[in-house]
Amino acid sequence: MRGCGVSGAYGEHDGHDEKGENGGNEACDGAGGSGPAPRIPLPRASVEDGGHPLPAVEPAAPLVLEHHVLTSLLGAWALAVCSPEEAAAVEEHLDECGTCAEEALRLRDAVGLLQRPESLDLNPALRTRVLESCLERRPPRIPVPEWAAPYDAETARLDALLQDIGDSEWHAPVRLRWFGDDGAVSRRTTVAGVIAHLLTVDGLVGIALGLPDPLGEIAAEAPAPASRTEAYWRASHYPPTRAVRAPWREQSHALVRTVAFTGGTGGTGGGAGRMPVSYGDFELPLRDAMLDRAFECWVHAEDIAEAVDYPYEPPSPRHLHRMIDLAARMLPGVLAARRRSGLAAPADGRHLVTAGEPGRSLRLEIEGSGGGEWLIPLDSPAAVGSADHEVAHVALDGVEFCHLAAGHVPPAEAAAGQVGDREAIRDVLFAAASLSRM
Repeated sequence: MRGCGVSGAYGEHDGHDEKGENGGNEACDGAGGSGPAPRIPLPRASVEDGGHPLPAVEPAAPLVLEHHVLTSLLGAWALAVCSPEEAAAVEEHLDECGTCAEEALRLRDAVGLLQRPESLDLNPALRTRVLESCLERRPPRIPVPEWAAPYDAETARLDALLQDIGDSEWHAPVRLRWFGDDGAVSRRTTVAGVIAHLLTVDGLVGIALGLPDPLGEIAAEAPAPASRTEAYWRASHYPPTRAVRAPWREQSHALVRTVAFTGGTGGTGGGAGRMPVSYGDFELPLRDAMLDRAFECWVHAEDIAEAVDYPYEPPSPRHLHRMIDLAARMLPGVLAARRRSGLAAPADGRHLVTAGEPGRSLRLEIEGSGGGEWLIPLDSPAAVGSADHEVAHVALDGVEFCHLAAGHVPPAEAAAGQVGDREAIRDVLFAAASLSRM
């Protein structure tokens, strides 16, 4: 960039190279033809801004292709992946060849079947992702206790199912199944009747928490799940309809909200989690009662889904593990009750241990998601399961074990891997089925 008017700023020229200086000035001014060309080209004006006519563009000559080539291009044309020239040649040929036109129409229809129609509904996982993102950014001030999370999740899943079914499907027949002392028992009802059943039994937890009883002025013969359900059904002038969804949904929200305010957010459910909930002839701590209600909500949601032909998945592995753990912890007590009733093998001649001491045990191995291993004491509910005193080993899939505990699978038909004392295995499988009730 020498000689561009810099003499005044950086000193005077000595006049020895006037030609070079003049030439440099001419280059900077962009004038004259005797100086060198500028090192940086000047901007060029667009041909469209110069006022001159645009050059004529000659159209491309159409492709001339033989018949067999055009026929081979029909698939690509149907998929819209031909070049513009090829597409024009194929379309011109279709106006002249009826055989190729029919083939092209069939190919276009086939392509339409390959493309899945886009749904206008929102992605079902969108709500979960948004909520998870919100909770990560700002955790709830009053979180739901871990032992109440399965109930919260299962009632939400069932509510989503109920939202999707039509009015007529609320009257679809559903058969409630459970295992009694004498074998399988069933009760016929409807989808709405199942929700009414969940409403009345969930009310037992609500009563323990000080919430209104959904039965209201209806008197039940006993404060047990079956009696309360039958009383509610009898008091209805008409079979329950979809109107039962609103009180059930409101009560489930109230239960989750109340247990969150009672505290005890730890995994062991300390404090409020030990509050007793009466089921009539037995009691459960609040933390176990909420798991029990989550389990029954899932089981009856499957009953409803089967009745209305709706796809339904098992709970998440973390929640399923908690449900299985509850059933495993209840097995020793149920086994002892069956033994007192003469429904299980007597403990005569066996070494009965004191409370807290190890005794004869069965290893219950649950496979699949949510599984694990539990040592079930056989001779006393107060004994401690011990690997050193293991007399039998049973392996079951997690979902199948839950179906067994719900009374949906007969104990004799449970597909279990069995090793060891056959009598102990039979007693434990029947005790698992006896966990079920209406």
